[in-house]
Amino acid sequence: MFLGLTQTGNRQREIAEIVLRNGWNYMRRLLAGQQSDEPEFPTPAVLRKILTELGPVYVKLGQLLSTRPDLLPSTYIDELSTLQSSVPAVFWTEIEPTLRRAFNRPLEDIFEQVQTTAIAAGSIAQVHRATLHSGEEVALKIQRPGIAEIVAQDIQLIKIVATLASRTELGQKYNLIALAEEFSAALQSELDFRLEAGYTNDLRNNLTKSRWIDASKMLIPRIYEDLTSETVLVLEWLEGRPLLSAPLTGTGGEDLYERSQQAERRAITTLLFRAFAQQIYIDGFFHADPHPGNFFYMGAGQVALLDCGMVGRIDPNTQQILTEILLAIMEIDARRCAQLTLRLAESTEPVDMVLLEQDYERLLRKYYNRNLSAINFSQIFYELLQVARNNNIRLPSSLGLYAKTLANLEGVLRSFDPEVNLFEEIKPLLTDLFRQQFVGAAPLQALLRTALDLKSLTLQTPQQLESILGGVATENLTWKLSVAELDGMRRTLDSATNRLSFSIVVGSLIMGAATIVAQTQDSKITWISDALFIAASVIGLWLVFSILRSGKFK
Repeated sequence: MFLGLTQTGNRQREIAEIVLRNGWNYMRRLLAGQQSDEPEFPTPAVLRKILTELGPVYVKLGQLLSTRPDLLPSTYIDELSTLQSSVPAVFWTEIEPTLRRAFNRPLEDIFEQVQTTAIAAGSIAQVHRATLHSGEEVALKIQRPGIAEIVAQDIQLIKIVATLASRTELGQKYNLIALAEEFSAALQSELDFRLEAGYTNDLRNNLTKSRWIDASKMLIPRIYEDLTSETVLVLEWLEGRPLLSAPLTGTGGEDLYERSQQAERRAITTLLFRAFAQQIYIDGFFHADPHPGNFFYMGAGQVALLDCGMVGRIDPNTQQILTEILLAIMEIDARRCAQLTLRLAESTEPVDMVLLEQDYERLLRKYYNRNLSAINFSQIFYELLQVARNNNIRLPSSLGLYAKTLANLEGVLRSFDPEVNLFEEIKPLLTDLFRQQFVGAAPLQALLRTALDLKSLTLQTPQQLESILGGVATENLTWKLSVAELDGMRRTLDSATNRLSFSIVVGSLIMGAATIVAQTQDSKITWISDALFIAASVIGLWLVFSILRSGKFK
């Protein structure tokens, strides 16, 4: 570990200077490898400033933490959600070698033209527009030179700091080492654009099969797989404008034009909501970064979804529970929310169900008399996660990404259509949602599978009942019970019983010796009483010594 600190010495000093300049001495002590008390967290604004000054990798770390309301209070989540990388584009002369190394042939043989000025720049890559010899317009996402080395160095340092911080009680409670590993895996996956290409194809293919939307209205760029590599992603160029600033294509006179625009606005809102509802609750594979810059209006009610590099996954069991939580929130059912939260939990620590239900009751009571259109669903879910955290319930990390995706999507939809009622949007989907989750996309296969299971149960049940009844009739039925930690209780009871038995024996020996002494004066017999006193003394001293050695004499 300290070898790693030595190897990252320059970066370590730079980080220490930044955190010291912003008044966070605790982190400086950790970076120096010193023992420290419990963590002293900076304020949310100071933390955001520190991460921004530390550079792109730490901005990504902050963005990841903003998806974990199960770990951080809402004030930190809100502040970290504003983090954006502000990185100037690399000059063409610096990034062109990366582009040329990605192909086995000259660029001139592939592209008719490549714009040398970047259209957009981020911490990992920047985007250029190009034209293929076929005349097709494409976007080139090119990895920044040297970014892999920077990421590797910063990841190593983050893991070292997580290891040091894990020695504290808080570090163990939140499993900082696992969090550092999760961040490392997420960041390293962003360095391989072939993964993003696969995500993009999967999202597009899933939406084309949707029964909830018109797939021709929801566009995801096509990938040129033969030109895509680890460091360069080539995808279809979609000409459009950012959704929140694009003029809609209304028709007719002034009043009709306004009504037409509002109708199109509502249709687009429904389109986006249903597209993400399918990704999350049906496919279990969703675009996890739906911020405003990733939605483009293409005209005629079409919307493009861009930048599919960050995705989330939810298993079928979690999908079903989240759907039931939706229903419980709509019905303001605190008890059901508590029960469903425990079904999601990874933690096995004891939970006070009465207290948990009371916390959820207080939370949901705030929304009793609210108009559904005024309720922020993602905020409710954030608060549900925070209630779970306050009750020491550890939930899967995927739920943080789910909550963050909902929050971003809801923010975009409410900005685009302020009068939207997301609860009304989801009501028509609930019946179909439960049906698909219970029987899947192939109801006939699910029915046949259930029929086969029932047939197997029907054939086995008579034989099993006959075996049980036969055992009862012949008194040969044996019950085998296993109770957790029963062995420890049994050993404690055995120990207590043995000590009690020895105490009784000691008392009996003393009483026997006293009786012999009191009833006889024959010196030939008194040796028996002496022997009994000696035996009682030895056993009594041994018993006292064993109790003192166990430390359980109070």
